[in-house]
This record gives sequence, structure tokens and C-alpha cells, in this order.
Amino acid sequence: MNPSTKHIILENNQVLPEIFGSQDLNLKLIEKKFNVRITTRENEISIKGQPESLNSVENLLFQLERLHESGQPIENGDIKFAIRLMAENPQADLITIFTERIAVSPKKGFITPKGPSQHKFIQSIKAEDIVLSIGPAGTGKTFLAVAMAVEGLLKRRFKKIVLVRPAVEAGEKLGFLPGDIAEKIHPYLMPLYDALNHMMEESQVRNLIEDGAIEIAPLAYMRGRTLSDAFIILDEAQNATKEQMKMFLTRLGFRSKMVVTGDITQIDLPQKNDSGLIQVKSLLKQVEGIQFIDFSEKDVVRHELVKKIIKAYDKPKSKEESSK
Repeated sequence: MNPSTKHIILENNQVLPEIFGSQDLNLKLIEKKFNVRITTRENEISIKGQPESLNSVENLLFQLERLHESGQPIENGDIKFAIRLMAENPQADLITIFTERIAVSPKKGFITPKGPSQHKFIQSIKAEDIVLSIGPAGTGKTFLAVAMAVEGLLKRRFKKIVLVRPAVEAGEKLGFLPGDIAEKIHPYLMPLYDALNHMMEESQVRNLIEDGAIEIAPLAYMRGRTLSDAFIILDEAQNATKEQMKMFLTRLGFRSKMVVTGDITQIDLPQKNDSGLIQVKSLLKQVEGIQFIDFSEKDVVRHELVKKIIKAYDKPKSKEESSK
């Protein structure tokens, strides 16, 4: 099919430099993703390519213009993700996705979902008391869960945040690590500290931890407790055993929310079938009030190479590899 040309006019020509990026890097990305050629003259844009691609690019540009006009702050990384999202799903509703904002501390501003799965994840947390999200690294599961917890704490919907991780040895023995038990466990909990520090000032995080409003602890420390008025997150849940998963889920108290995140392709337990995350997916799938959200490599929001790496590892092994 011969290429066609479409001419579109954006009402605000000042939005073009923001959309196309420094040195037109985003424009070049659009051309590559949709296999089109774009030329501009003031606020008039000419797009040359296949009709289906022309419609997708037109939809992308008009939605980005509407987001800009709404006053929604959009970073360069958001635009790059919007380009990728529209290339994979031409019917994507960027307005709905990017206007679902999570308010963290005033100095850090807002956090917005990057794609339909993240949007659904946020909506599920708002609607249900227990949400389990399963998918590969880099899809924003833990980050968004912590953001929702921070917003809930700062708006006084919850009295405390409880962040939990299994302290499972992944190729290195705890006994060989320096320090007492608290110091040995600390490295396992660092990703949770990183997420908090991204959303609040470090001094604020430190004060909330000292006051007990934020608790970061290994999963084993949850036994025997009932957690009310709390937002509770279990991260790296693929490394929780079946017994630990049951123990954790039954800690839920009144006026609390619980979010479980994990990646069943990265289980560090000696026996992978012992993972409570694998069992719970089939066991509780039909329980009303519990929501499961599945992420895939399409939802990865880290470097583009992370998505390619995950896709490569997910390919079926050859017979020769399987026999090794």
C-alpha cells in the first residue's frame, strides 16, 4: 500500500517543543515507532506513512496536547512512555491514565500511572482491601503501592504504613554478612527505603520511622500481630512460603489495606513450588474483596532494554537447554 500524508494543526504551537523533546529526540522516536515521516511548520504537522500509523500518531499528538492544556505536568519520560504505549495499543486513553494522580509530599508533587495496568492497579487498591499484583521487575508494582500508602498516611486515612519483605538468601548467606541481625536484614529492605525517599524528604521519612508511623520489617516479624488502621505492603512475595503467605494475609485488621507484590519468575526459595504467591493465585482468585492484577513485560517502565531482557528470558527454552 502506498503511503499517505495527513496534515494536522495543533491549537497551541508552544506544545510542540515539549512533545518533540530536546533536539527532536521524541519526534525521531515517534517516526521510528510508527514508521512515519514528520515535518512541521509552526503549528501545522505533516505526517507521511501508512493510514493506520497516521491515525495513531494523530491520536497521540492530540491527546498529548490535551494533557498539556489541562495543566497536567508531563515529564519527558512520560512522553516517551506514551509513545511506546500508543504504538502497542492505538486505542489507549492517555488522558484517563495520566490524570489518575497520587499525591505524595508537596515538595515531591504527584505520581501518575504509566499505562493501563498501573491505572487498573491504583483503581483496585482504592476499591478493595487486599490486592495482589504479580509481574516482572520494572513494572512499578512496589513503587505505586508505596505511593498509595504514603498518600493515605499523609491524608490521615491510615495511622501507619507497614512495609514487609521476606529475608530470603539469594546466593549469599546471611551468616556471612557483617553486623547484628538488624544490620544483616537491612540490605533486603533497601528498595523500600529508596521508594519512600523518592516520595518524601529523607528527614520526613526518618521522623516517621522514628515515630512508628512507618515500619519496615522482615516478614518473619509479622507473626502474631493484627494490623488495624494500616496500609500494609508485602514486597518480593514470591519468596514467601505458603505458610508465611497465609500468616501475612491473616494479619489484616479493621480499616486497613493490604497490597502484595511479586514476580513468580524470580523465586529464591530452595523449592520453587513452596512459593505462597503461586499457591495464593489459584486459592483466592474467586474470593470477593480480593483483587489480582497481572503485569507483563509490556508494562515495564524502566529502561527499554529491561523490557527486552525480560522478553528474552521468557522465551521457551530449546530442547538442548532444557536437557542441561
